Amino acid sequence: MPLTADRAKPAVTFGGTYRLVDFVLSNLVNADILRICVLTQYKSHSLDRHVTTTWRMSSLLGNYVTPVPAQQRLGPRWYLGSADAILQSLNLVHDERPDYIAVFGADHVYRMDPRQMLAQHIEGGAGVTVAGIRVPRAESSSFGVISPGSDGQTVEGFLEKPADPPGLPDDPECVFASMGNYIFTTKALVEALQRDAEDVHSVHDMGGSILPMLTDRGEAQLYDFSDNHVPGETTRDQGYWRDVGTLDAYYDAHMDLIAERPAFNLYNRSWPIYTSSGQLSPARFNAGGIASESIVSAGSLIRGQVTRSVLSPGVVVDPGAVVQGSILHDNVHIGRGAVVRGAVLDKNVEVPPGATIGVNPERDADLYTVSKGGVIALGKGRIVP
Repeated sequence: MPLTADRAKPAVTFGGTYRLVDFVLSNLVNADILRICVLTQYKSHSLDRHVTTTWRMSSLLGNYVTPVPAQQRLGPRWYLGSADAILQSLNLVHDERPDYIAVFGADHVYRMDPRQMLAQHIEGGAGVTVAGIRVPRAESSSFGVISPGSDGQTVEGFLEKPADPPGLPDDPECVFASMGNYIFTTKALVEALQRDAEDVHSVHDMGGSILPMLTDRGEAQLYDFSDNHVPGETTRDQGYWRDVGTLDAYYDAHMDLIAERPAFNLYNRSWPIYTSSGQLSPARFNAGGIASESIVSAGSLIRGQVTRSVLSPGVVVDPGAVVQGSILHDNVHIGRGAVVRGAVLDKNVEVPPGATIGVNPERDADLYTVSKGGVIALGKGRIVP
């Protein structure tokens, strides 16, 4: 919040022109996984519109990316959790009759070749393979934590957001966090979903219910994300993955984009991140306008000073205005002489001439959403006093 006040999180803008869902869809499509259903429920219009207008596959070849809304297929209830969402959509599985099913989260920033994970899954013969990434043990309360067996691959335990889990044998200060990416053998997934549906005490969640179930049955294995490589990667961005579930994480991930040697490289043409940018004129700089260490999208007009910021299409920065360390979504207008620092402004926000954001902390706290890390956020269409 407030970026998700009017849209599902995967539809939130990222990196100027992308939506968060574009990252997982690009990874799947680049890996030739070309029949994809996006299961939606809450405030999904923005996400549905983006998927249907941007992600058009070849119908001639039977490929598609399609949003699938909650339909109460199994009775008068909406999705009870991520596992129930798939249970209620099993008609899609029965129609396609695949041997394997990839179930991937839609709101993370990363590059990954799922084919490499699939190859390990097939070779290992597991019911489910879960992608894991090493994170500091101190951060474990934010993730599902995977405990690997002595072979480094079998999953022996799964803890949902534990406060003090054991570290890894070769690195006691790290744990394997689940990335929310799973590959299932179809038979194992269908059987697990059906058993879970009969458990009245289950939370019907993929990470909280299905993975522990298959772990207890000895059918789960770990895929180490650090083993994954994509064409065109650099030594700096190989293995990059960010869960942008908080304002601070969202802000920090943007700052990763604008460094001289970015921690995540948007310009890898060998493994592109796809989106639709619309028909816009190039960005324009007038009246002494300048931008440094920044991303400036098409359709923007810069007549003030912009530093260490990410600007989406159609942003206007008037003369004398200063934008520092900020993320401005589509069609944000910064008035003459205004100052914006350390802020995230959702689309169509108007900052009037002479106004300030990020200058007076007490005033900002009274007027706006301020994260634990001090990031200031304004929701869509907010008029700044």
